[in-house]
Amino acid sequence: MNNGKDSEMDSGAVGYIEQFPILEHGLYANHAAIAPWPRATAQAVVDFAYENCNLGPEKYSHWLLRETKLRRVLAKMLNADSDKDIALLKNTTEGICTVANGINWQSGDNIVLPADEFPSNHLPWLALQRLGVELREVDIRAAEDPEAALIGRMDGRTRLLSVSAVQWIDGFRLRLKSLGDACKQNNVLFFVDAIQQLGALQLDVQACEIDFLAADGHKWMLAPEGLAVFYCRKSVRQQLGLNQQGWRMVDDPYQFTREDWSPSASATRFEAGTPNTVGQAALYASLCVLQDAGMDAVERNITENSRALCAGLSDISGARPVRPFDQSRVSGIVSFQTPDLDSTEVFRQLKRRQLSCALRANAIRLSPHFYQTGTPIQEMLNVVEDVLINM
Repeated sequence: MNNGKDSEMDSGAVGYIEQFPILEHGLYANHAAIAPWPRATAQAVVDFAYENCNLGPEKYSHWLLRETKLRRVLAKMLNADSDKDIALLKNTTEGICTVANGINWQSGDNIVLPADEFPSNHLPWLALQRLGVELREVDIRAAEDPEAALIGRMDGRTRLLSVSAVQWIDGFRLRLKSLGDACKQNNVLFFVDAIQQLGALQLDVQACEIDFLAADGHKWMLAPEGLAVFYCRKSVRQQLGLNQQGWRMVDDPYQFTREDWSPSASATRFEAGTPNTVGQAALYASLCVLQDAGMDAVERNITENSRALCAGLSDISGARPVRPFDQSRVSGIVSFQTPDLDSTEVFRQLKRRQLSCALRANAIRLSPHFYQTGTPIQEMLNVVEDVLINM
């Protein structure tokens, strides 16, 4: 499918619907949790399995070539300076822990982050209190200017600012460039958990002055669990100590008789052991689907989805969007509350009506992807309205 070019598609994602048989089994609005795979991804896994079953690792050189292509696609998605800035880790948490356990912290240092982050972007930093590191949490939703509130908590002892690009509960999107510029000016490291943005909205690590970034593939990148991208800017790579050692963290790792096992200068220095080759085949196939669609078009469709959901929910009696639509903070997540009804029961009724969604912080979270623009969004709104009317 992949022709190496970003192609346009219409607002209804015609030509991509056939990639998603999940549409034949109800309404799926839960990509912020776990995404259904495209057909191309499922086929890539099947092909890999049959190849391995019949030939074993005979085509391992092809697997390595695919790994190289995967790094290049991810580097392009992030606008990284080089694919040498890309490591392939197990999950977002491993990327966060690579940073949290790699920095040479000193007692009295502090870390700034938003309050109510997902546990993976909270617990590793919280654990650093044992070293005398202070955690400064900022209620960005109570702030008139969330970015200014975060920046305002930084001082001369701030070593790192860590944020989720998009907040997991309600889809609130931070302005990463403003934060990155401030970090650069104040000599503060900048980490971004991009799991709720990468694959849905475009992201530029260079323009946003991001030092470290991690994102699993199983949400908006439409891939299986168990494989994540970790980006590390070249200029800060040596600031991270290595807390695991293994045969694959060197250049030319298959030269087993070497005497020099010095870690690679590239981001592969963070990859200690055997790669997830079947996961790589799947993630590469999923990214080819997004690349063929074109991230401009993917972002445009997702933005339209969120606008339509916010507008539609505002017109439904008993539903109240958690936050109004804001073009500058749009994401793929739209959450709504039901002030007069038990949200847990509303959630159960929606699931019973085959609308797959999530219950987060006493709100219903909807997160459709680019291939659902148009009729599927209206059908979701119809189900919500019908459930609320009949409860």
